[in-house]
Amino acid sequence: MPAARQDPHSEKAVSAQPPPLRRVLSLPLITFYGLGTILGAGIYVLVGKIAGVAGLYAPLAFLIAAAVAALTGFSYAELTSRYPRAGGESIYVQQGFGIRALSTLVGLLVAAAGLVSAATITRGFVGYLDVFVALPATLVIVAVVLLLCGLAIWGILESAWAAAIATMIEIAGLLLIIAVASPSLASLPARWPELLPAADAAAWSGIMLGAFLAFYAFIGFEDMANVAEEVQDASRNLPRAILFALALATTLYLLVALVAVLSLPPAQLAASAAPLALIFEHSTGHSPTLIAAISLFAVVNGALIQIIMASRMLYGMSAAGWLPGVFAQVSTVTGTPVIATVTAASGVLLCALALPLATLAKATSTIVLVVFALVNLALIRIKQRDPAPAGARVYAGWIPWGGLLLSLALLAFHLLTLLRG
Repeated sequence: MPAARQDPHSEKAVSAQPPPLRRVLSLPLITFYGLGTILGAGIYVLVGKIAGVAGLYAPLAFLIAAAVAALTGFSYAELTSRYPRAGGESIYVQQGFGIRALSTLVGLLVAAAGLVSAATITRGFVGYLDVFVALPATLVIVAVVLLLCGLAIWGILESAWAAAIATMIEIAGLLLIIAVASPSLASLPARWPELLPAADAAAWSGIMLGAFLAFYAFIGFEDMANVAEEVQDASRNLPRAILFALALATTLYLLVALVAVLSLPPAQLAASAAPLALIFEHSTGHSPTLIAAISLFAVVNGALIQIIMASRMLYGMSAAGWLPGVFAQVSTVTGTPVIATVTAASGVLLCALALPLATLAKATSTIVLVVFALVNLALIRIKQRDPAPAGARVYAGWIPWGGLLLSLALLAFHLLTLLRG
């Protein structure tokens, strides 16, 4: 006699289901959440390195990177509206191609990019902390990662509020840099020709390399997709939040890049582990203590959000049955996936202790560009099958094509640079 099937709606079956994630993130909170990881991930740490390779053309490098990010940002905005689920990119690629192995690979790549990105930011934290006290880098890295892991486990609402507060501090810090260095902007009309490159291969090689590094500074908006199941009215609010965050970040980046190269020689910026602190000190003649303190908030905020993103990617793939079920376990106390979060934080710690800053940033950009290309291609296929689903926010058909081509172009340039040695 065959065993009786359990009613999936029975009390026993329902109680066996893991608790869902909590929808507690409003439009302002998710916008600050995304903006925080975009800002903290790059401008406070890498602006000097970008000026070092692109020279006075650093603002142009940021503009090119912004174009790549913006087109893909619109693709993410549409996809989050169509599929507002945790797991983000892995879900989008599955919908586009229907190949489980590829979807799992993309999800793991995104999680890896988040871990490497958080490790990059954590190493950047050490440079700004040195302004106050010189401590062993290993000790600082371990302490920061453990603290962020604990906060991420505590709860998504608590983490999002911490991120929002830190983001407001970050924005204040960038506005402070722009304000104190604003006299340099007065020279912009006279120096404008210096910022426009000629048709010179060497100059454009530096600009494109700078754009590749600057692209890292825009990474973060895609992380917003992975907390879709914790956003209120996600189909409506997530697309708006992604575009708001990108627009604000681009504006701030261009202004900071302009005052940076107009205030100090690019080589001097490149030599500093805390470039914004250097600009502040040069512009005011005062100790950079204040901007260094703000920068600490910025880099920690970015690392926190990357850990959350990676943990939600592991959770989403586990809930879909693509990874072991242990990663989908949600604490009934905190409402967070504890095992997935601890796993993500452990990966951050290993990367931060093993690899230097520039290597981490380049690795993150490479992984993310591959993922962006696949996500744009997936949206192209999805739009061909279902151009305008009811209730979803839809954008022009050329947008994912543009995102695909620009992502591949920037990736190809980087690979050619590596082959040339």
